[in-house]
Amino acid sequence: LESLTADAERVLQLLGLHYRVVELCTGDLGFASAKSYDIEVWSPGSGEGGTYLEVSSCSNCEDFQARRMHLRFKGGDGKNRFCHTLNGSGVALPRLFAALIENYQQPDGSIRIPEKLQAYFGADKIEMTQ
Repeated sequence: LESLTADAERVLQLLGLHYRVVELCTGDLGFASAKSYDIEVWSPGSGEGGTYLEVSSCSNCEDFQARRMHLRFKGGDGKNRFCHTLNGSGVALPRLFAALIENYQQPDGSIRIPEKLQAYFGADKIEMTQ
């Protein structure tokens, strides 16, 4: 679970976005989850003075899902055992795009493109035209 969460975090780190990882309390866990982390990115244009938006959720469902789909493996002792499963939503693109725009908008209205995206975008900023 920690490795899966770290993969989603790495995307935000490479984009230079401020984020936080929140471990969910048992009352907020999904039905199948034993442990979950939400990754929230800072969105300065949301709410009053900015807020964090959830962009990823990573969960350890232990053997709950495997039992429902009869997903098993043979252990070292030769006995069948249920697998433990992880779920990760990657990164929610609409919220990520909103955070990129809000965090990288310049005083003149242009939007600076994060260094890691410049090769794909073909420019270092988006100019606002009238």
